Amino acid sequence: MHHGKYRFVISLLVVPLAVYAVFVISPYVQAFPIAFTNWEGLSASYHYIGFSNFVTLFHDSVFWVALRHNLFLLVSLPIIIVTLALFFSAALNYRGGVPGSRIYKVVYFFPGVLSIAIVGVLWQFVFEPRNGLLNGFLRAVGLGGLTRLWLGDGRTALGSIMAVVVWGGVGFYVVLFTAAMAAIPRELYEAALLDGAGAVQSFFRVTLPLIWNTVQTALAFQVIGALDMFALVKILSVGPGGPDDATQVVSLYMYSNAFTYGKFGYASAIGVTLFLINMILTLLTFRLTRRERVEY
Repeated sequence: MHHGKYRFVISLLVVPLAVYAVFVISPYVQAFPIAFTNWEGLSASYHYIGFSNFVTLFHDSVFWVALRHNLFLLVSLPIIIVTLALFFSAALNYRGGVPGSRIYKVVYFFPGVLSIAIVGVLWQFVFEPRNGLLNGFLRAVGLGGLTRLWLGDGRTALGSIMAVVVWGGVGFYVVLFTAAMAAIPRELYEAALLDGAGAVQSFFRVTLPLIWNTVQTALAFQVIGALDMFALVKILSVGPGGPDDATQVVSLYMYSNAFTYGKFGYASAIGVTLFLINMILTLLTFRLTRRERVEY
């Protein structure tokens, strides 16, 4: 009986795992040896050049600018997105749930069902300097002095893209945290209320400790996402990556070196470096946010 069940499960997983191995794991594995070559991507011949790509990368000022932007996003985006998601989730679950909470969940989650390409195109119209929605709104309410070339100004370009990431990312975590909060027994809140705890104290003393594993997972996802950012920067930024590398990120710089400059070996070295940084920071996130599991 059990052997038949296992064979059935394995038969369902063979094709998806094979596709994943070919199109995801295989490119990762191939990137490591390519990083030690001068391959241009099209020629059949290449030469092993040792650590030359990594030495060049270490002295590449654009790479360090891109990495600095990624690290800034790594610090800011998880804090903003997770904090907002926890706030909205707590509000939706306050005293068993507010009226219309299901509708709010759909509204919050709606940006999450849109593809990155659609989100990028929509926000291009929002940030368009002449007839865009944002500048048009500012002029309509008498704040025309605040209009900007949002994506064309190095001072506001990265912040504008961050705003799009927050808009698109909060809803998913609202649904995630709301489901985790809904599983907490109401008796715990009633006991906290009898002990004199208010709404804020109940959140920090009861809710947050009990959903911390979910929060930890959300932070890990945000770390991985902050080290990517390729699609939105590619679609929204000037250049892309500009102006003057103001929105440059490591993944976009890797793409540009591979498909614009034909430096696949160098791009692979960037990819390997990004992979190692991603692994280290993800493990560090789990390490720093680890807490003793609270049972209920």
